[in-house]
Amino acid sequence: MDGDTSGYELSRKRAFLATLPFLALGIADVVLLLEWGLDPLWGFMILPPILFVSVLAWLAFRGGFVRDRTGPTGPDVEK
Repeated sequence: MDGDTSGYELSRKRAFLATLPFLALGIADVVLLLEWGLDPLWGFMILPPILFVSVLAWLAFRGGFVRDRTGPTGPDVEK
């Protein structure tokens, strides 16, 4: 293997951009609940799991866990 990453570059910016839609949906959900007039406690109850899952996704993208799960590929890999 020559160390080719097949176009995958691990960086904090790419990980942030990959998890941003999920984080935005979660924050929008909290805002929507608060706009509907529900008790603000409900917003604070669902915000920690949203942030926790977003951080886990960021770590997975940043650390390469998502890429490594597909296994090695390329012409020099034995099947």
